[in-house]
Amino acid sequence: MIPFNRPICWPDQTQPLLDEMHRSRHMSGDGPLGQRATALLSSVHNGATVALTPSCTQALEIAALAIDLQPGDEVVMPDFTFTSTATAVVMAGGTPVFADVSPDTLNLDPDSVANAIGPRTRAIIAVNYAGVACDFVALGDIAQKHGLVLIEDNAHGLGGTDHGQPLGTMSRFSCLSFHETKNISCGEGGAIVIADPADVEAVEILREKGTNRAAFFRGSVAKYNWVGRGSSYLLAEPLVAYLLPQLERLDEITARRRAIWERYAIELAGWAAQYGVGLPTVPDGCEQPGHLFYVLLSDLERREELRTHLGANGILAPFHYQSLSAAPAGQRYGRTPAVPTVSRSVADRMLRLPLFYDLTDAQQGEVIDSVIAYVGS
Repeated sequence: MIPFNRPICWPDQTQPLLDEMHRSRHMSGDGPLGQRATALLSSVHNGATVALTPSCTQALEIAALAIDLQPGDEVVMPDFTFTSTATAVVMAGGTPVFADVSPDTLNLDPDSVANAIGPRTRAIIAVNYAGVACDFVALGDIAQKHGLVLIEDNAHGLGGTDHGQPLGTMSRFSCLSFHETKNISCGEGGAIVIADPADVEAVEILREKGTNRAAFFRGSVAKYNWVGRGSSYLLAEPLVAYLLPQLERLDEITARRRAIWERYAIELAGWAAQYGVGLPTVPDGCEQPGHLFYVLLSDLERREELRTHLGANGILAPFHYQSLSAAPAGQRYGRTPAVPTVSRSVADRMLRLPLFYDLTDAQQGEVIDSVIAYVGS
């Protein structure tokens, strides 16, 4: 079986870090390993402050809490995204508003965003789908015009760029994922990137169970106290031990995944053109980190036929997100100004191909040959 994903596992590099942690006896969050990891992530994000979290979901929750959403406040987001983008807003007391995506990049359609804004809109969450940058010029203009906060859900985008600027640096907050399906992983994990130094203290309090404990450890206050809302949002040191070696080799991992992505794009181009199958689009000026490669079939029936065919050949190729606005919770908690036709169509037609650091050239060749054999038969 060729799996869809296989997370990186480097025990020879992880074990020395675990030994170091055992010697220090610091196993909770923000320890020596965590500090090294956040320093590396800060350097990737132009020196911005970075804080590790147990997941990208919780990083999104922090961002939603940090902008102090009130009941009835709305946040515009893509209909085609993972549930965490919406649940973070709901958990903070806000209302997700679902906008459609562009048919080329599958990122937020700025026109749909503009039409979704209402009197209670407070923010826009832009998801860099497949690690391809959103149209941040258009979204930034919309946010500025209406006085909205722009947040990046950059779960797919670590290592990607937009006209030379790292993804994750285009907004007030951005959120990363280190789930085992991501390019860099530690099983479960995440981070929040904070662009404005004025937001750092608020994030610290939210991460530290509503206390000013971080200020106490810096020596800024004589004792720490409960000062606001918060929860347990730190990433424990044992997980950082898995994360850190990968962060140190981020460029290498990204290069390998891009090479796999580019081979798919080159060798499937003729087949896709012949049979009217859609492939990922990367706009000029964007560099994606090789997070995922997908094909868009003509309809649900053809998608399922190809998925079954690949499975019979020992290849796991899953579909992806389903329309949030059509989900029971989306209808209960959210608002949908217009039917997101592109999002719902893509949800029925997409299939993702295996893509991971350890995928061999021979395995990728099997995948490519199997795809072409099915549609070409």
